[in-house]
Amino acid sequence: MAANMKAVKLRIKSVQSTMQITKAMQLVAASKLRKAKEKADRSKPYLNICKDTLADIATGNTDFQSPYTKASENDKWLYVVIAGDRGLAGGYNANLFKFMESEFHGRDVTVLPLGKKSVEYCKQKHIPIFSESYAEVAKVNISDCFEIARLLCEAYKSKEFGHIFLCYTNFISMLTQSPEASSMLPLSDFSEAEGRENHEKPKHLILYEPDSETVFNSIVPEYLAGLLYSSINVSVASELAARRTAMEAATDNAEEMIETLSLYYNRARQAGITQEITEIVAGAEEP
Repeated sequence: MAANMKAVKLRIKSVQSTMQITKAMQLVAASKLRKAKEKADRSKPYLNICKDTLADIATGNTDFQSPYTKASENDKWLYVVIAGDRGLAGGYNANLFKFMESEFHGRDVTVLPLGKKSVEYCKQKHIPIFSESYAEVAKVNISDCFEIARLLCEAYKSKEFGHIFLCYTNFISMLTQSPEASSMLPLSDFSEAEGRENHEKPKHLILYEPDSETVFNSIVPEYLAGLLYSSINVSVASELAARRTAMEAATDNAEEMIETLSLYYNRARQAGITQEITEIVAGAEEP
């Protein structure tokens, strides 16, 4: 009985130590989440301005053409996958990879991983990797996003890939984060605007120098860099929200486990005391 009680007491101390860690991780994630969400919101205006400018050029020029809006006959797909660098974030990474598997089905896929977990997944599944230069998503800054966008544009223009997609986790609410995939190249939204009829032209035409196509092609890498940077910020916010929720659940489970173990320990201790009293009384009654 004494040995059993000692084991329970050690178990309680172990759970208490784990609960302190999960509680600290929950508070840290909650603290970082607010800043990450603000950063994600601040990155959207630049993306929207670039997108509106591209749309104005595409709709305002009847003779407009761009290699970035033309569909390619190449069946190779490049996915830019934004995952986390660490675990302990609930189903954040697992849900993303499950979603990726459904996206990859039946396609000739190469991955540009952003995040250590994304690199590990690709190596485990033997998926070709385009580059490991940006394996740690926490260290990817805005200048890296412009460099990645330039690489993607060059790969698409050289017809190395016919489709370039972005796969990340979208922040919907504090309790909901959803994996999503969006097309980066070709720019299908602007290719539709490119084919509008003359009577749909805007009233005020802008003269671009040296020409609208050159300006459009120059803005495309800027737009893709903004899209990448915004998606990274949203993914980081989603990871922190998932980690906060997971650590909160782990802390609650630890508290319940401590209560259960404490109840068991007290019952065992009471049973031991009762047994000792019974033995003392029985010994006193002997002649």
